[in-house]
Amino acid sequence: MSKRATFQHIRRPSVSRVRGVVLAAGLGTSMVLGAGAAFAAGPASAPGAASLASTNAAESVAKQAFAQGKAAAVKKAAALKKAAAVKKEAAKAAQSASAWMAPVHRYELSASFGNDGSRWAHKHSGQDFAVPIGTKVEAAHAGVVVKAGPNGGGDGPAYGNAIVIKHGNGMYSQYAHLSKIDVHIGQTVQKGQKIALSGNTGNSSGPHLHFEIRNTANYGSAVNPVAFLSKEGVKI
Repeated sequence: MSKRATFQHIRRPSVSRVRGVVLAAGLGTSMVLGAGAAFAAGPASAPGAASLASTNAAESVAKQAFAQGKAAAVKKAAALKKAAAVKKEAAKAAQSASAWMAPVHRYELSASFGNDGSRWAHKHSGQDFAVPIGTKVEAAHAGVVVKAGPNGGGDGPAYGNAIVIKHGNGMYSQYAHLSKIDVHIGQTVQKGQKIALSGNTGNSSGPHLHFEIRNTANYGSAVNPVAFLSKEGVKI
């Protein structure tokens, strides 16, 4: 067989077939590249979305925590306020339970119980509170007025204008050298009630309130008023 005849038996592929193969190869490449691009885009975008979701979740948790913290702070403040009110009421109740107080406010202590001096026939029978004339004098304890008037209410001119109150525990309190008396015998008074104004009447070397605690209504039965009030929880 001649070479020519051999060549004639080998058929060349048609142009259309070549084009088809090329197109098919191109389409396959495009599909493969497209899929790769899609796959590449998927993993690349996922971290960003997850990060955004995580941020939103964190913000939501933070807002919730802030709201809960604020509510807890308000609740705690209310509880502290209530506790303070309860404590105040308890202190007030304790003070009322003691039922005793100093007869004046903003004073200076002068002559004390048991002092010697030319102004007294015997030792000083009370505690003097140096205060200006006209200072409000209050009942140191609830009770009933048993003496009130000049001449020491019956205890003698040395006391000037004076008041004696009988208390439920069997003790008596006396207030002397007053400039004005605002109660009368037989009147019931409460702790802290205004009963008189301080003065400088009777045997007095200057404006002050003479205060006694007695075992009876009369002169000569006095005890140390500072020590007595101290036992009742009142510091002079």
